[in-house]
Amino acid sequence: MVQKHLICRERVRRIPKQFSWVNQRLIRDRHIESCSHPAAALYLFLVAVADQQGLSYYSDSSVMSRLSMDLPTLDSARQNLIQIGLLAYESPLYQVLSLEPFVTPENSSSRGAMEQPVHLGHILKSIMGENS
Repeated sequence: MVQKHLICRERVRRIPKQFSWVNQRLIRDRHIESCSHPAAALYLFLVAVADQQGLSYYSDSSVMSRLSMDLPTLDSARQNLIQIGLLAYESPLYQVLSLEPFVTPENSSSRGAMEQPVHLGHILKSIMGENS
């Protein structure tokens, strides 16, 4: 078994004021396997520049310049991330989405008036009779 140790003690990563850690669920929950290489690059960029709520607003030209992408590649990468539930986008605003499990109207047994995704924790609290 490999023993973990710091390689460079003076460069230990700390949580910055502007939160930008990459969530380990990206790998553990296998989200990364659904990303194209350009989509993974875009995701990493957006995670790095997003605020604590996952929000950022970079223009297409700025993103393309920083990631050496053309417009069709950027559009495809963005659509890939949206389709797999990692990103919300309303030009020019990006939101990197939580990787916490949630239930959508499509996969919920109660398809009533739900319009937005509901976090699994809220559903479990509701079942257990706790107020959310």
